[in-house]
Amino acid sequence: MGKLIRCLTTDATVMAMVLDSTDIVARAEQIHQPSAVVTAALGRLLTAASMMGVMLKGRDDTVTLKINGGGPAGVVMAVSDSEGYVRGYATQPVVEIPLKPNGKLDVSGALGTEGFLYVLRDNGTTEPYVGCVPLVTGEIAEDLTTYYAQSEQTPTVCALGVLVNPDLSVKAAGGLLLQLLPFCPELVIDQVEKNIAALPPMTAMLSEGLTPEDIVKKALDGFEFDILDEYEPTYRCNCSRDRVERALMTLKPDELLTLPNEEGVVETTCQFCDAVYSFTENDLKTLLEKN
Repeated sequence: MGKLIRCLTTDATVMAMVLDSTDIVARAEQIHQPSAVVTAALGRLLTAASMMGVMLKGRDDTVTLKINGGGPAGVVMAVSDSEGYVRGYATQPVVEIPLKPNGKLDVSGALGTEGFLYVLRDNGTTEPYVGCVPLVTGEIAEDLTTYYAQSEQTPTVCALGVLVNPDLSVKAAGGLLLQLLPFCPELVIDQVEKNIAALPPMTAMLSEGLTPEDIVKKALDGFEFDILDEYEPTYRCNCSRDRVERALMTLKPDELLTLPNEEGVVETTCQFCDAVYSFTENDLKTLLEKN
């Protein structure tokens, strides 16, 4: 189970959020069995989506992050609700490319940089908000920083990290999201910049056993702050047989009846959790009777 805390400095100039998403990314790795570099890419996006999810205003709101950069991993997507529960997938989960010269996983090489980051916020009632920015680095954190600067005019620092073991399991994963609030004075900005410059990588801090509280103290060194919220987000898919039935019922009768295979069965697989739902021809006829 992950742990996420959201904090605000007592002078209301800086908001900081830290998430230990190790368990979330580990669960995604177990479900999708991606290669190491895709685990890192998907894990970063899941972490970012979870943090952005808890900033949603409505209880039933969701936020979707999608990257389509033209790289071999294809489209990578993550969806979170307002509790930070998150799910995601990559259309091409197994990608084998060389490491970077510094020995790190080449996330931007897997995702590509000739494309866009999409941010979709949906409250289920009005038209969803869709933001879109060109990819800057394909490393995700920098691309989110650009999104906040261009689309929401909010100065933001984002740090994301996923450390993958040689056996492809996840050793550590987490993220930091820090935003300067309106009328933030220059002295505060200077101190934040100093703190961020001195901050070790997220995975290094988590691997050393630092908690989200410990990491926030480092990021907000020199500031007094209060913890506003605490969450325990997990990797959670909301698919169900009922949802699949409703999707099938949107098809025309002649389309629906042509779906069964030679054995007379239709199988659909959830992209987020790989759950398989099977429907016989009789099941489909029952759905038609409901329409």
